[in-house]
Amino acid sequence: MQTDAAKLKEQAQTFYFVLASIFIASLVGCNLIFQKFFFWAPLEAFGIDYVFEISVGLIPYPITFLITDLISELYGKKKANQVVVAGLVASVFVLGIVVIANAVPATSWSPVDDETFSKVFGLTGVAVFASMVAYLLAQFIDIKLFHFWKKKTKGKNLWLRNNFSTIPSQFLDTAMVLGLLCYFGAIPWDNFGILFINGFAYKVIIALLDTPLFYFFTGWGKKHFGLAIDEELTY
Repeated sequence: MQTDAAKLKEQAQTFYFVLASIFIASLVGCNLIFQKFFFWAPLEAFGIDYVFEISVGLIPYPITFLITDLISELYGKKKANQVVVAGLVASVFVLGIVVIANAVPATSWSPVDDETFSKVFGLTGVAVFASMVAYLLAQFIDIKLFHFWKKKTKGKNLWLRNNFSTIPSQFLDTAMVLGLLCYFGAIPWDNFGILFINGFAYKVIIALLDTPLFYFFTGWGKKHFGLAIDEELTY
């Protein structure tokens, strides 16, 4: 029969794997769907007529920063860095699958022909390379800044380390990934400015909106696993 400590350890490991799975799925997904752009007018309700034109790849991407912040808070810096590396491995693996799928010829009766498949996934290699360079740097900076603010505030002010780690790293990520995509010809340089403003503004809005979620899951985790304000799980 399991002891209470053993049950908590198993639950902590399961929660970590769930968070890691969501992180990897969000990361891989945004690299596959990035070529579709959509418009969003969240400020219309406040009388501000501004429309965001952004890639659908940005929909799941901010989730990755929320996940690394949660893992950093509950499991520590080492576990957060591990999931970042796991995300890189998963993305490269999926890239290999897409390259092979794009190379093999479609049958005459295939619902998706070679031209359509290549149009949708043909730039995946460029997207993955650009996003991975930006992703690695931004995520490691995010984790480093998170723990800097956590140490500085002695475990208090969750909102500060959640936002003041995510927002600077998202600024860097947005600038780098768009710069590389423009450099490799995936998108024209003329679109860099507006895509940067829209992309970064969207990420800032989502970072602010997900702060209550960060508080909720952190509060639940600390209470459920019996952690002190600045304590982290060691398993």
